[in-house]
Amino acid sequence: MRTLLLLLAAGCASAQGPQPALRIDRDDSQGRVVIADGDHEIVTWQYGQQFAIPHWFPLKSPSGKDLVAEHPDPYPHHRALWLADKVQLEDGPVVDFYHCFQNQVDKNDASKGYRHFIRQRAMPRCEARGDRATLAATLQWLVGGEQPVLDEERTMVVTALGGGEALIDLSWTWTANHGAVKFHSDWVHYAWPYLRMHPQFSVERGGVLVDDVGRRGQAGTNAQYANWMDYSNTVDGVTEGVAVLLPQDGTWRKWLTRDYGTFGPRRADALSGTKFTLAKGETLSGSARLYVHKGDAAAADVAGRYRDYVKGSR
Repeated sequence: MRTLLLLLAAGCASAQGPQPALRIDRDDSQGRVVIADGDHEIVTWQYGQQFAIPHWFPLKSPSGKDLVAEHPDPYPHHRALWLADKVQLEDGPVVDFYHCFQNQVDKNDASKGYRHFIRQRAMPRCEARGDRATLAATLQWLVGGEQPVLDEERTMVVTALGGGEALIDLSWTWTANHGAVKFHSDWVHYAWPYLRMHPQFSVERGGVLVDDVGRRGQAGTNAQYANWMDYSNTVDGVTEGVAVLLPQDGTWRKWLTRDYGTFGPRRADALSGTKFTLAKGETLSGSARLYVHKGDAAAADVAGRYRDYVKGSR
C-alpha cells in the first residue's frame, strides 16, 4: 500500500510538471535584460544607446517563435513592443519620439545616432523569484541629447505560467518635472503601448485578430471600444498568440488595429487625437497586461484571463 501511494504521488507530480523558475540575464554593456523560463526566452528589454527609444524585443511565443518585429517593413520606426509620443516642453521644439527616424543625426545613416531620444537612467529593480520576475527602469525623454522633457518610471512584471506561456504586466508614469509638456500626437501616431506583430502572425498571412465581443480583423476592430484584443495564427502547425488586456478603471478605450500586424489601445478619448498639456509636476500613467499563450483566443481562454486580471489575480 505504501509503495502504491508513493507511485500515485509521483504520478501526480509528473502530471503537474515542474514549476517555472524564471531567470534574468542582464548585460549593461549591450543594454539588454533577458527574462527566460529555463532555456525559453520570454521577453527582452532593450535599452542600448544605439536605439532612439527603449523597447521590448524579442517577445517569444510558447514554441519560441518571434511574435513581434523590431525593424519591420513598411514602417521601420515601429519598435516591436514600445511606448512613445509627440511632445513639446514649454515653447521649445515639437519632438516626435514616435517617428524616431525623423530624429537621426544623418537620415541616411542611423549609426550616427539621434538628436532626440529616450534614455534609461537607472534600473532600481531587476530580480527573479520563482515564477515571477520584476524589472523597474527610470527613463528620461531628451531633446538635443541634453534637455529633459519628461521623466518616466516604467515597470514590467513577468509571471511564467508554464509551457512557455506568460503574463507580462506593464505600467508607466510620465511626469512633467521640467516644465509644462504639450502632447501633439493625433489618435494614431503614439504608442500606449503598441505591438508590431511579426508578419508570420498577421491577418494578411492568415492570422486572427479578435476583440472581447468577437469582432474580427481591422475592419471589425479598428477604432472600436474593447477591453482586450488578441492576435494569433497557426505557424508551422502550431497555433499561438498574444493578447493585450486593459484595466477596468472607469474609462473605455478605443483600439488602433491593422491587418498587417500593428495593434494597441488608445488613451481615454479626452487625451487621444486632441492636444492636451501636462502642467509642471503633473503625471500621466498607463498600464496593460499581455498574455502570451498557446492556441487561439478561445482555446487560451483570453476572456477568463481578463476576468482574473480585473479581479487582481493571475
